[in-house]
Amino acid sequence: MESQPSSSTHIEATAPEPRWPAVIAVLAVAVLHAALPESLRFGPYWLLLAIVTALLIPAVISHRRGNHFLNEVLGYILLGVLTAAMIASLAALVASLPYHRDSPQHLLLSASSLWVANVLVFASWYWRLDAGGPNQRDKRGRHTDGAFLFPQMMLPSHKDRSWSPRFVDYLFLAFNSSTAFSPTDTPVLTRWAKLMMIIQASISLTTVVLLAARAVNIL
Repeated sequence: MESQPSSSTHIEATAPEPRWPAVIAVLAVAVLHAALPESLRFGPYWLLLAIVTALLIPAVISHRRGNHFLNEVLGYILLGVLTAAMIASLAALVASLPYHRDSPQHLLLSASSLWVANVLVFASWYWRLDAGGPNQRDKRGRHTDGAFLFPQMMLPSHKDRSWSPRFVDYLFLAFNSSTAFSPTDTPVLTRWAKLMMIIQASISLTTVVLLAARAVNIL
């Protein structure tokens, strides 16, 4: 009888969610942007990476010091900058297609980079917004409510009591949305998440259609 409270406590106690996957994701988006041709970038190749680093460092420090409000504000600004840069690059790519300025190799690499950036950016948004964000999810012992109904949330109550989504779960969700144009195994429950998935799928579809159209034109 005395071992049951200890077991229950062990189940409810969860370690804080690691932030390094999200850090790697935003840095990867900045690196992908730096690798784009000059015609698809705004400013020097290092500009976005410098902005991301300047926002990321205080965001990490504020999280470690427990200043969650500043951490969230910096996180929103960071993702807003990355999203704007990605959409601007995609628009520049669309505008340049009729003029055949880029070689097929550069077009393929640019479109592929933007497709990967799209997945990483929206995975970061889902991770940042779902159920109040990672700071709020860390305060709960179990993830039972959010914008997405993960399969683990539908298990019987006696299983996975301490489960909470991590960045890789949102990455998998974003990857499915960009490949299958649907969330596959994870139903979407809120309107904001549905709208964001529409935007993500539209960007992914635009990139794929551009590649297909250019390939047919080349052939």
